[in-house]
Amino acid sequence: MKFRWVLAAGLAAAAIATSVLAQSEPIATRMALMKGNNDNARNVSQMIRGQQPFDPAKVDAAFAQWAETAQKLPAQFPPDSKTGQKSRAAPAIWDNKQDFDAKAAAFGKAVAENRAKARNSLDDLKLAFAPVNDACDNCHKGYRLSQR
Repeated sequence: MKFRWVLAAGLAAAAIATSVLAQSEPIATRMALMKGNNDNARNVSQMIRGQQPFDPAKVDAAFAQWAETAQKLPAQFPPDSKTGQKSRAAPAIWDNKQDFDAKAAAFGKAVAENRAKARNSLDDLKLAFAPVNDACDNCHKGYRLSQR
């Protein structure tokens, strides 16, 4: 009889651990995507400010990562991932998921429309980065919590 209780407790613990892992995977994925976005935005901003030399390869890598984020991000907000891991995702994402997804699509469109010209020159990068940055900020305004 004692063995059954131990087995049942072990199975329950495994089920809980699986549930926690399933919940944390999208959070970890979206946090990694946002970290990549931020790192690339910092590099591009430093190029624009003359703190780093213009590097077309780094520019292209930034735009590639942003395109990946725009594609993958909307799926990383399942209903069971509202809290955990110091996420800065605002509850409004789940309340207005359609609008959030549209803003992610607008970000992807801005990235796609500006990627080719961004790597031509520093002046082109300055022009190309503005709409990408605006689309990024547009989503953050309503869907990202301030730092805690």
